[in-house]
Amino acid sequence: MAKSAKDVFAETMTPEMIEASDLRAKELLEEYDTLQKLRKALDLTQEHIGQKMGKKQVSVAQIEKRSDFLLSTLRDYVEALGGELELVVKFKDHAPVRLAGIGEKIFRKFHEGRAAPAVLQLSTW
Repeated sequence: MAKSAKDVFAETMTPEMIEASDLRAKELLEEYDTLQKLRKALDLTQEHIGQKMGKKQVSVAQIEKRSDFLLSTLRDYVEALGGELELVVKFKDHAPVRLAGIGEKIFRKFHEGRAAPAVLQLSTW
């Protein structure tokens, strides 16, 4: 019977080692500079991402080659990876501001010519 990676780690590593490994994995993932590298680091295929996004593999390949695309497309891609996209605006003399709702499905209706949502949520200053 196959064992999960989590079970193997629990049998061979101390909790401190597991925590250090998780931290290093997080650091490595933060270093990836392209969607393709991030997807490969997570050991996912374009086909898998396409299925999650409701797109064909060729569409995923095109997304990965672009440097400019809609935030909603990026959000869908990141969610297909199993992540969550956050958009943070940084100012020189102010704490970062997290924008909520940008690229979400409710905003797509506006982009498609429908009514815009009443409020764009911003984190408090």
